Amino acid sequence: MGKQKVVLAFSGGLDTSYCVKYLSEDKGLEVYSILVDTGGFSAEELQQIEAKAISLGVAKHLTVNQTDVYYQQCIKYLVFGNILKNNTYPLSVSAERAFQAMAVAEYAKNIGAEYVAHGSTGAGNDQVRFDMIFRILIPDVQIITPIRDNKLSREQEIEYLKAKGVQQEWHKAAYSINKGLWGTSVGGKETLTSHGYLPESAFPTQLTKQEPQSVKLHFEKGELVGINEQQFSNPVEAIKKLTEMAAPFAIGRDIHVGDTIIGIKGRVGFEAAAPLIIIKAHHTLEKHVLTKWQLYWKEQLANWYGNLLHEGQYLDPVMRNIETFLTDTQTHVTGIVHVQLAPYRFYVTGIESAFDLMSAKFGSYGEMNNAWSGEDVRGFSKILSNQAMIYSKISKENE
Repeated sequence: MGKQKVVLAFSGGLDTSYCVKYLSEDKGLEVYSILVDTGGFSAEELQQIEAKAISLGVAKHLTVNQTDVYYQQCIKYLVFGNILKNNTYPLSVSAERAFQAMAVAEYAKNIGAEYVAHGSTGAGNDQVRFDMIFRILIPDVQIITPIRDNKLSREQEIEYLKAKGVQQEWHKAAYSINKGLWGTSVGGKETLTSHGYLPESAFPTQLTKQEPQSVKLHFEKGELVGINEQQFSNPVEAIKKLTEMAAPFAIGRDIHVGDTIIGIKGRVGFEAAAPLIIIKAHHTLEKHVLTKWQLYWKEQLANWYGNLLHEGQYLDPVMRNIETFLTDTQTHVTGIVHVQLAPYRFYVTGIESAFDLMSAKFGSYGEMNNAWSGEDVRGFSKILSNQAMIYSKISKENE
């Protein structure tokens, strides 16, 4: 009988490099590595990672591009819901992990693997996200997590690889960077405290643009389809273009403080120029074209959607229910949003839409009314205040 197969989620870093050697040489498994690209790698980087996997001894390495799937099945709903975790973070990393895990699970199923592995430690969110997806989609495949299971330090991993003849300098970068289509996370010594802020040099994109720039964002049914005079058939390309235009202004930088899935507080820095601009622009357009109650219920459900996604619950059926609601609200979210870009900041200057509910046909706030009379408002106010008036009187009479 041949060796049993294990599919390893591989990034090319220290942890997953250790996993290849441990799984193949210590466990005697046939390792199939897979890298799932959600918009964070260049072609050159993908080639380098594949070469590293092969040099470490994997039986086969596969690269899967899930960027379009990631957008269609997740990012567009983050836009529809204007979702920012704790009003700050556009779920740059937590959102993509589900799609990476699902692609890994699919590969394990396709090749009939007995095992699936990832390089998460026991200290963060990703271990839960990967484990949950694997248990839902491939419940009969055993999960192996060498770093978590063996409680390894970085130094122990390096010594192990050296003993296995892996000749490479494993310099620990001052900052950990995780890049994807929907933003880049940045972690370092400052984010391990409650007060440190990341230095300018820590952010992957440096400030190189100084002259303010006006941008017109074209939305169609809630999706970004054009920038200035350029139209895109795929919103993924529009997001990439906006990132290219806005990131050099050092827009979209911040530090997110939140509750981890395992119950502790955590901080992470990020830069997400396009996501923050798109969400702000989209929300502004919605405030013009949706009703009060549409906006209210969207906010409630979107908060649930973001929290569940963050905690690895993407496959719960309620997520599809919320997506259906969010999609239905986007019917009239079509128009142009004008945005001004400047160093370290941006702001929305206005919108144009055929569905704008600020139409002067019905009146201008504080100025004039065309669809009602002063007597209409007098009677409306009287009826609207009835219950509170009755409550007030009864309370005073019986206190």
